[in-house]
Amino acid sequence: MPCEFGLLIPTREAVMSGRPETGPLLALADRAEATGFDAVWIGDSITARPRHEPLTLMAAIAGRTRRVKIGTAVLLPALRPPVVLAHIVGTLDRAAEGRVILGVGIAADNPAIRREFAAVGVPWERRVGRFLETLEICRALWTRDHVSFAGKHFTLEDVTMEPKPARAGGPPIWIGGSGPTGLREAARWDAWFPTGPSVEFFAAEFPKIQAAARVAGRPADAVTGAAYVTVALDANAATAHARLESFLETYYAAPARTIMARQATYAGPIDGCAEWLQRWIDAGCRHLALRFAGGDQLAQVEEAATKLLPRLSR
Repeated sequence: MPCEFGLLIPTREAVMSGRPETGPLLALADRAEATGFDAVWIGDSITARPRHEPLTLMAAIAGRTRRVKIGTAVLLPALRPPVVLAHIVGTLDRAAEGRVILGVGIAADNPAIRREFAAVGVPWERRVGRFLETLEICRALWTRDHVSFAGKHFTLEDVTMEPKPARAGGPPIWIGGSGPTGLREAARWDAWFPTGPSVEFFAAEFPKIQAAARVAGRPADAVTGAAYVTVALDANAATAHARLESFLETYYAAPARTIMARQATYAGPIDGCAEWLQRWIDAGCRHLALRFAGGDQLAQVEEAATKLLPRLSR
């Protein structure tokens, strides 16, 4: 399976800059498709890191594009009622004609995200259980009629949801995160989709996920290896590093070194970035979602499409 490449649409950056208009974001998705990217991705946060609601914006992108996959990087299912989420995603996948990927995560533990859970009325300590049960319920509602479910957090009795997604069984579910729950659950679903912390970590952990899937009776290639990485490209490495650090500290309101210890990042010339990305591919990664750290996003899409991606052996 060749490696695919995706582009993160900078919804958070648009809000932070005081320019939340959707036109430039939609144009960026158009350009990603035109230049050969395989997917566009949108992040999720309601109050912790305010940005556009991802599923709504994905519907707008679906109406303008024909080829690229459209995914969440990553959605927090625990913040949504599962039947409502299943219905929205089912309709979205219809609008996108089967191109949706549901990247999902549990949620990092920090004060802003804890406040976000409180704001939507979800107890923080129930987030993992709600996450797991929501995925089970969504997949069941996308797959069959008359669904009944009895869990610790949700109970359903004879529920049928229509329309079901365009893709049989519903969109692929990609598990984000590098903690114990994410690593364990990835073997049960369609892909492992971490943000880091490094290619070495990916190379060490992904074979374990594949082995766990095989033990569960799944095919060897049932779980796709994917990664969400942040890059700052510049011929001058010092300039690239300065832009990356400024971007991370503005985005996360935390020291850049703290974020870089948890997330996979690269700053420097294109040649070095190609070598770095190739290491992910050689380790078994088959989808790389690129987040550009600030700067002119359209120019970086063009540069990546013409000068970076063609250098990679997929």
